[in-house]
Amino acid sequence: MKHILIYGDSNTFGTAPMRDLTDSPILPRGVRWGDQMAQALGDNYAVTIEGLPGRTTVFDDPVEGEHLNGLRILPAILHSHKPIDLLIIALGTNDQKRKFGLGTIDIALGVARLIREAMASGVVQHTLAICPPVVEIRGELGDIFYGGPERASDLPRLMERSAVREGAAFFDAGKHIHVDALDGVHWNAQAHASLGEAVAKVIPDLI
Repeated sequence: MKHILIYGDSNTFGTAPMRDLTDSPILPRGVRWGDQMAQALGDNYAVTIEGLPGRTTVFDDPVEGEHLNGLRILPAILHSHKPIDLLIIALGTNDQKRKFGLGTIDIALGVARLIREAMASGVVQHTLAICPPVVEIRGELGDIFYGGPERASDLPRLMERSAVREGAAFFDAGKHIHVDALDGVHWNAQAHASLGEAVAKVIPDLI
């Protein structure tokens, strides 16, 4: 049996589109894209989902806490779930928040750093980087992500280049799904289903 670990943010965790910042809806287990992917892959694959709302690639969040830095906790998570045939890194959305002031290349290089860390751990065989769909400026999250669409306009190209350079596979989620119009960041159930099915189709060629 092949073991897949998904390392992501709120969209991997299953946060549903939010009406406002006090809203914290969560999609049921089985609906999340990771669950959908696992169902599509079948019994020959075991899928572990590690999604944390607010998680960045490698950047400390000065407001919400350093624990959201995806690099800090990655080694512990990898060794907690070893051995891992495929690590899927599904990050980059939170890096687009205005408070970080990052350029597109910074986000892509953050993903590349995670790939290097994973491959150096000795417990990961292969990695797949998934670039998130472009955020939209809507609702109360719009102020948090103001400027995000511009900062990430070239993210698929740069992330693919960085991932391939590190020996990882690449998948552009934006070619398959879009963010929900309610908050411009999170994905609805249909998007989760579409992404899960699409990613499942490329897995057999990777492991």
